[in-house]
Amino acid sequence: MRALPEVRGKLLRDEPLGPYTWFRVGGNADVLFIPADADDLADFLKALDPAVSVQVLGVGSNVIVRDGGVEGVVVRLAGRPFGGVTVEGDTVTAGAGALDAMVARAAAKVGVAGLEFYAGIPGTIGGALTMNAGCYGAETRDVLVSAWGLNRAGERVDYQLADFGYTYRHSEAPADIIWIEAVYRGRPDDPAAVQARMSAITERRETTQPIREKTGGSTFKNPEGHSSWKLVDDAGWRGKLFQATGAGAMFSDLHSNFMINPGDATAADIEGLGEAVRADVKDKFGVDLQWEIRRIGRPA
Repeated sequence: MRALPEVRGKLLRDEPLGPYTWFRVGGNADVLFIPADADDLADFLKALDPAVSVQVLGVGSNVIVRDGGVEGVVVRLAGRPFGGVTVEGDTVTAGAGALDAMVARAAAKVGVAGLEFYAGIPGTIGGALTMNAGCYGAETRDVLVSAWGLNRAGERVDYQLADFGYTYRHSEAPADIIWIEAVYRGRPDDPAAVQARMSAITERRETTQPIREKTGGSTFKNPEGHSSWKLVDDAGWRGKLFQATGAGAMFSDLHSNFMINPGDATAADIEGLGEAVRADVKDKFGVDLQWEIRRIGRPA
């Protein structure tokens, strides 16, 4: 990629992606694009060679960037143009770059209930839309009204809730859509009551998940009739170090569906650990564990 379209934002060539992820591992992006606003992103996509791949990196909480880096362009929606949150009545409008927890807090502050569960999800609204993010019995589809984004050609696409075809941690929307903004509808409630429920979720997360480690959130989806953490635990992988090319990775002693980088793991260590556990669980229990964490890029 020698020639790239002119932009008002930042174009960073050969940019290390590890610092942008919670695992703190991975290679470089051929190009990292941080657009100035949605129009800047649309113009860039329209002018970019259609053969060049484009991927989105949010806050990096639920992704493994492989050690060989990411081909093409990685887009990161950062700053005020993509992170705003407004509340009018029981309607919450949030930019795709807004942290889920920030949206929950904004709703709670003015007494809008229904979005408390977002306080327990360590990601952005864009990621929540993509995977129907949820926790503790609630999901994005329970409160979403609509969203809009840009396709690979830079054209605006508008989606109503039904258009997403949401199922458990899955959307039928095309993977190339870069979400820009979402609209949610909650319900009126006493701000103190909403805040109390949100605080309970936050406290539960802090006491049961390794949130101060270099982690990536839930590793595997829960198979029907099973809990992933129990399958990993029963297979003997809680706290067991796995090494591929680096110092190794493991499943947390605190929560055995959370992988952690305890020091100087490589992406190959972390992804290799996940694949080793998947194979072991399949062999021992006949259950197929499916990744919830996204893996992008090239092996080393």
